[in-house]
Amino acid sequence: MRFSLFVHMERTAPDQDQRVLYEEFVELAKMADKGGMHAVWTGEHHGMDFTVAPNPFLNLIDLAHQTEHVRLGTGTIIAPFWHPIRLAGEAAMTDLITRGRLDLGIARGAYSYEYERMVPGMDAWDAGQRMREVIPAIKGLWAGDYAHDGTYHSFPATTSTPRPVQAGGPPIWVAARDPNSHEFAVAHGCNVQVTPLWQGDGEITKLMETFNAACEKFSDVPRPQIMLLNHTYIASDADDARQAAEEINLFYCYFGAWFKNERAVSRGRIDPLSDAEVAAHPFYSADAMMRDNVIATAGDAISRIKGYEALGYDEYSLWIDSGMSFERKVASLRRFIDDVMPAFA
Repeated sequence: MRFSLFVHMERTAPDQDQRVLYEEFVELAKMADKGGMHAVWTGEHHGMDFTVAPNPFLNLIDLAHQTEHVRLGTGTIIAPFWHPIRLAGEAAMTDLITRGRLDLGIARGAYSYEYERMVPGMDAWDAGQRMREVIPAIKGLWAGDYAHDGTYHSFPATTSTPRPVQAGGPPIWVAARDPNSHEFAVAHGCNVQVTPLWQGDGEITKLMETFNAACEKFSDVPRPQIMLLNHTYIASDADDARQAAEEINLFYCYFGAWFKNERAVSRGRIDPLSDAEVAAHPFYSADAMMRDNVIATAGDAISRIKGYEALGYDEYSLWIDSGMSFERKVASLRRFIDDVMPAFA
């Protein structure tokens, strides 16, 4: 099993300097590179201090000049926000500048807050259909002289300029949960990225079963890769793990509030949650976070992740976004690199 880092800028307070936050983002990526991780992933979001990431290609190009070895992945591009020609060209240019280190993760998106601003009237189903149209178009544009007449886009024969460095284009990863998404990804020769969110080991097993079923259904297609994205904190002791569980629980409470899109937002920040609201959440709690994420000392984390390796996951991505301080993120990542990864060498 290989390991990667999934990271964004997080602005949790209005007085945080955005430049400092970006420098911290870069430092975490450099730690991953020097520590022997396989890749760094960062995504796309708009108008949300919760996840500051308007164009991951910009971030990845900058990281390419500050790292040496890691693959650089979009985790993920939100397909409905892009025209296929623009996405194919910008991804190819990023692949060129990074000298063939790009992995292109693509998703339908998750937040209706973004949908109503970027593509008014679009719902999650429509977003998924747009993603299914964009991915084959990108591959066609990379191959060259590709014309498209679809539901959402139509254009005459076009070739991506520039062309990607990697033969056939950067590997494409599809964020998938339901069987249809897994089947679409496998049938189109795409890798799969899954996340159980707060749903734990049962969901991690179910997602692998769904992936395996898709691979069996399309057995004529070479088996793609599958990556598990999971919130992870490597603690120094039990008290440290408990603190991390409280912090990650608060992160998920805000994630849920953004997802529901019912609270007021001003200057990119959602109305704060009260302690009572956090305590009253129907299924988020610190205990649930301890149970359903890898929030543990190194030894216990190794045992959990060995189980995921045995299920067949090719890559484990440490999701470090958590709302906690930069210093605590650094300490956890250092313990992951020094104390967990060697067990899988």
